[in-house]
Amino acid sequence: MSIELRHLRCFLAIAEEGGVTRAAARLHLTQPSVSRTLAALERHLGVRLADRSTHHFVLTAEGHAFRTRAATAVAAFDAALDTGRTRRRPLRVGHAWSAFGTYTTPLLRRWQERYPDTPLELRRIDDRTAGLARGEVDAALLRGPVEAPGLVTELLLTEPRMAAVPADGPLAARDTLTLADLASQPVMVNTVSGTTTRALWPSHAGPVTTLTVGNTDDWLTAIAAARGVGVTGTSTAAVHPHPGIAYRLLTDAPPLPVHLAWREDSPHAAIPCLVALAHEITAEGGEG
Repeated sequence: MSIELRHLRCFLAIAEEGGVTRAAARLHLTQPSVSRTLAALERHLGVRLADRSTHHFVLTAEGHAFRTRAATAVAAFDAALDTGRTRRRPLRVGHAWSAFGTYTTPLLRRWQERYPDTPLELRRIDDRTAGLARGEVDAALLRGPVEAPGLVTELLLTEPRMAAVPADGPLAARDTLTLADLASQPVMVNTVSGTTTRALWPSHAGPVTTLTVGNTDDWLTAIAAARGVGVTGTSTAAVHPHPGIAYRLLTDAPPLPVHLAWREDSPHAAIPCLVALAHEITAEGGEG
């Protein structure tokens, strides 16, 4: 059996929906046909792409790797058929939690003024590459190190790190904090799209415990409920103010790099314009 583009699209739907049943509904196909497509891919590749049972579905390591390759191939195919309209199709920019921080509104307004024929669409996607590695967006604003293969990155700025603490707790009474001040508290860690790990602290002085969440909303809720504290960039304080959270500057934490990233093999034609405008706005301090 030869593998066709429809097989890749089907697998990506399975991966994104987290199972065969939901993928079949999304694709308007029968569940057995989707299962057969997945099995055919596994036979062709000679590896198991997913561990699945009635109540359990998870991609294997090989499945995650193939997902990236499949998304790249599908995106490249779609781009190849759209060469005459690339400038006019929307430029989809993903982000995991706070877009371009205080520069977001100036970026969107100035882009609309200069490139009205190429809409810029911001999409929040809870994923380490904000959907870029999976082909869901054309570019992404990413914080922290970017290690996904096949991506080109441009450093736009660095953000000071902030502590996020319960607004009614003792740490909120301080003007600034240190990593050591947080180490005695449970530290909330977003394992899906966050940038905070135990490696931020010295090996001999790390937090007593960490609690994991899967997205920014749960991270904010947990800190406001005094389940723990968090570490983030200054953009989070600007984009996600919360009455139950106090943000305080961390004086000894390394700054957080903010990159614009895009796929090397199928860049949107407007990427250079986006890079130039982002640098222009940060140089001006974000004024629109």
